[in-house]
Amino acid sequence: MSTTPGRIVDAHVHLWDPARTDWYPYLGGGQDLGMGDVTGMSRRFDPTSYRNEADGWNVVKLVNVAAATGRHSVDETLELDRRAEADGEPAALIGGLPATSSTAEAVAVIDEQMTAERFRGVRPMNPKAPPVPDDEVLRALTERGLVFELMAHPPDLVQAAARLANHPDLTVVVEHTGWPRSTDDGERRLWLEGIAALADAGPHVHCKLSGLAMPLGSMTAAAFRPWIEPAIESFGARRCLVASNFPVDGLHGSLDELWTAYSEVTSGLGPDEVDDLYAGTAERVYRC
Repeated sequence: MSTTPGRIVDAHVHLWDPARTDWYPYLGGGQDLGMGDVTGMSRRFDPTSYRNEADGWNVVKLVNVAAATGRHSVDETLELDRRAEADGEPAALIGGLPATSSTAEAVAVIDEQMTAERFRGVRPMNPKAPPVPDDEVLRALTERGLVFELMAHPPDLVQAAARLANHPDLTVVVEHTGWPRSTDDGERRLWLEGIAALADAGPHVHCKLSGLAMPLGSMTAAAFRPWIEPAIESFGARRCLVASNFPVDGLHGSLDELWTAYSEVTSGLGPDEVDDLYAGTAERVYRC
C-alpha cells in the first residue's frame, strides 16, 4: 500500500511577513514566545514559498490560521482574503478572536471578519483568557456557521470538552493534537484523558493533527506515532485532519520530512480514511 496521500489540504499554515513587526513582533525579537530560538521561522512565508518547499506532494489547498497578535489578527484576515483574489490561496481563513471588553464587542470583531469571503472561523488570540469563550460568543459563532478552534493544553482539555458538549451545533476543531507541552508521563495522562473527553463531547468536535514537532523536538514517525494513533482511534479519520503548522514546525525539519513522517504513521489505513485525514475532513470543516 502506498504511504503517500493522493491529495493534501494543509489545514494549518501561517502565511506571514516578519517585516510586519506590528503584526508579528515575536518574529523580530520584540516578543518572547518561550520557544527558544525562532530565527528558523522568522522568514517571509507565502503561497509560493509553501509550494516550493512542498515539491513532490500534491497539496491542493491551504488554510491560513491567524498568527498576528491581538486585534491585528482581524486585519490579517481581511488582508489575506484580499491577497487570495490574486494568489488563489489560502482557500480558507481562520481569523482571530482578540481580547475585548464585552461580548458585544467580541461579536462585532467576528462580524468584521465575516466580510472576508474565505473567513471560516476564529481562534482565541488572548493568552490570558480561558480557552473557551463565553457561551454567548459560542452561540454567535454557531448562528453564523463558523468554526471555533480550541487552543488548550492537556490540563484544560476535560473542562473544555464539558463546555463544548453543550454546543452540539457548533463546529469545533481542537488545534495541535490537544497541544501537549512535553512527553512526560503526567502530561501524557492528562492528554489521553482530555482527548477521550473531547472525542466523547460529540461528533461536532474534530481533532487537528498538527503542532507535534514543537513539544517533541522531532519530526519522525516514531516520535509522532504515540500521539497521532490514539487521536485517530478516539476521533476516527472523518473527524481528524492533518496539518503542517508551517513554518513554525519548520524549526524542526522540512515540509518533506513532515509529510513523510505523517504518511508513515497513517500507512496502515484504508484509502478512504487517508483521504479524509489529509483532505476530506478539512474540506468539509472549512468549506473549501
